[in-house]
Amino acid sequence: MNPSKTALFVKTGVVVMTLAVLYAVAQSMSWLPDWTNPFGERTKDRSGPVVLQSVRDLSRYEAATGQFQVVVDLEKDARFLPGSIRGERTLFVGVGTVDAYVDFSRLAEGAVKVNADRTEATITLPPAQLEETALDPEESRVFATQRGILDRFGDFFSGNPGDQQKLYQLAAQKIQEAADSGGLKKRADANTKLMLENLLKALGFEKVTIVQDPAAQ
Repeated sequence: MNPSKTALFVKTGVVVMTLAVLYAVAQSMSWLPDWTNPFGERTKDRSGPVVLQSVRDLSRYEAATGQFQVVVDLEKDARFLPGSIRGERTLFVGVGTVDAYVDFSRLAEGAVKVNADRTEATITLPPAQLEETALDPEESRVFATQRGILDRFGDFFSGNPGDQQKLYQLAAQKIQEAADSGGLKKRADANTKLMLENLLKALGFEKVTIVQDPAAQ
């Protein structure tokens, strides 16, 4: 081969390799559009601005938080057809938290009593309450579904086959019931009592008595 042609061939190969490396680096750094997939999907956020609807002052002490997990086993079937023909069973894992708090705005008149030399204090508190269950959308999910033939056929034409609203509602309800029947409110009462005792003793009170108002239930 002619030496000049050989040199030209080598130079051309070096240029091509250099361009290929630069292209690969540019793609990995997202410097170039995805021309290799002209039919790829793009996601555009066309959401409107966030609107502040209301503001309320808080006068509560968040005293305890419980994290819960529940498996919702929801089954629907037809009375006269086997599940393989008409029926649906869904297993849903719900993960959420419930906060327990003491609302200081519910303190009755005369709930705070201090002796004359400011060495003793007595505080009568309302009992702890529970917030509504806050489900974690990233951890809560459907992990198993069984459908009969007719239900699968219907899902093919359904505009919203993955409606999970009822599953979320059931999971939140079960978690709320578990939090209410468990010891979360008692833990919140104890934590609030300990917090107030430490606070008032740091302010110089020698004796601090915390009691709960049974009428505030």
